[in-house]
Amino acid sequence: MQISGFDYSRVAVDGDVALNVAMAGSGPPIVLLHGFPQTHLIWRHVAADLAADHTVLVPDLRGYGDSDKPADQDGETYSKRRMGDDIVAMAAALGHDGFALAGHDRGALVAFRAAMDHPLTITHLAALDVLPTLDMWEVMRGTLGAIGFHLYLMAQPPGLPEQLIAAAPDLFFGHFLDLWTRDPDAIPPDVRAAYLKASREAIPSIVADYRASATVDKAHDEADRAAGNRLGMPVTVLQQDWGDVLPYDAVGLWREWAADLEHRTITTGHFVAEESPETVTTALRALLAR
Repeated sequence: MQISGFDYSRVAVDGDVALNVAMAGSGPPIVLLHGFPQTHLIWRHVAADLAADHTVLVPDLRGYGDSDKPADQDGETYSKRRMGDDIVAMAAALGHDGFALAGHDRGALVAFRAAMDHPLTITHLAALDVLPTLDMWEVMRGTLGAIGFHLYLMAQPPGLPEQLIAAAPDLFFGHFLDLWTRDPDAIPPDVRAAYLKASREAIPSIVADYRASATVDKAHDEADRAAGNRLGMPVTVLQQDWGDVLPYDAVGLWREWAADLEHRTITTGHFVAEESPETVTTALRALLAR
């Protein structure tokens, strides 16, 4: 499936790795990154709106959708640092040395790392319904970790998680599409089928992405925290209110990383760009005006 009205291209970013990128519009550039277990299609509504006055680039992340899925040779192939470098290289190849960046879920972790590593390139940052990796692991303690069981499953050494997920991929990936969506109509059957197909075909790389978050990604965040590094660009975070289920201070955690922070609690499910695209579009336009 494709986003209507967008052109598509494969853009080389790192050696033999190329990303599938949808693009449309003209004006100040913004890049939109998807999360799990999805593809660039999550942005289909928001991207079309923003393309009225922005150059909008919507890639499939390395290891997802129609982008390349290199084997994880060193435990760092799917680090958020390398995936963030992909995005910077993609934008540069398309003529953009600076751009705004918005990410959802896994894409927000890539966006966060790209913004930390490339502060002169990322002009604005938006993160949808996620905590930075280091804070996520701190929050998921004790029985609260059951909510994020997939984080622990996919953090295991290569072999077991891939085999378990491959035994019933649609059940596994579909579980999250169902559990995390408050409005089932937001993900129509054809889009859901596209997500499940893409995920079935990317099990090793999806697991490698998650495994990196328990190792190298956490280490990168720890190094930045120890060095006192923070995000200098304007940052907007849209986040669910987990209430007593996950009792953490989301605003406080994000403020440790971002000096110029706008944090909003949302009432939709996890897939906010599909469940309430107008909320996301309004927030992104406000961010870009800061």
